[in-house]
This record gives sequence, structure tokens and C-alpha cells, in this order.
Amino acid sequence: MEAGVNVQESPFKGKTGLKRVWNAFFYSIAGLKAAFKHEDAFRQEVLLAAILIPAAFLLTPNNLARAAMIASVFLLLIVELVNSAIEATVDRISLENHNLAKRAKDIGSASVLMAIINLLVVWVLAILA
Repeated sequence: MEAGVNVQESPFKGKTGLKRVWNAFFYSIAGLKAAFKHEDAFRQEVLLAAILIPAAFLLTPNNLARAAMIASVFLLLIVELVNSAIEATVDRISLENHNLAKRAKDIGSASVLMAIINLLVVWVLAILA
């Protein structure tokens, strides 16, 4: 640590082994619940996943194509969760308009757009294959 730098550490960082894994599992469940409760886009994408994942089994007999289709759906959900975390963090810091806050939120939104484009490309290629 550099001289004169006061770094606050999370009190949860000291946990190791199975206790850490157990706690992390429940933090993850809490995060999924929070995203579902507070994020409209995440709820919409979960609904989309509930439709697309079974559809992947109906649309192709190819296991590799099916795996790619399902992975692209999960990637969209993952990116949406990260985007929601960025937005919540930016809003926690300040609700005032700021160029860097806008940039962070716009880049997070762009990552979701890229995941949607990825999903569309994977699904079209898998169905046409």
C-alpha cells in the first residue's frame, strides 16, 4: 500500500473456503432478485429467455448450434446485470447530470446493444445452418 493512502476494505473480503462460496451464492441470488424487482429491461429479457431457451430445442437438432443459441441468451442477461450495476453505482454516487456519468451509462447501454446484436446473429446463423 502506498504511503498516505487510506484504503477501506470490505469486511466480507476475509472470508475464504466454503463459507465464502456459500455467502457468494446467496449474494448472487439477492442480486438476481433485486434486478428482477427494480429493472424493467432485466424482467423483459428474462421473459425473452423463457421463450427463446425452449425455442432453441425446437428450432435445431444440432447440439452445438443449440448451445450457442442458449449461451447468447445468457450473455444478454449477464450484460444486462452488469449494465444495471453500472447504472445503480453511478446513481448512488450522484443523480446530477455529469458527462462521465452519462458516458458510463451510455457505454453500459451500448454493451447491452452489442449483446442483442450477438444474440440475433447467433440465432439467425444457427437457424439457417
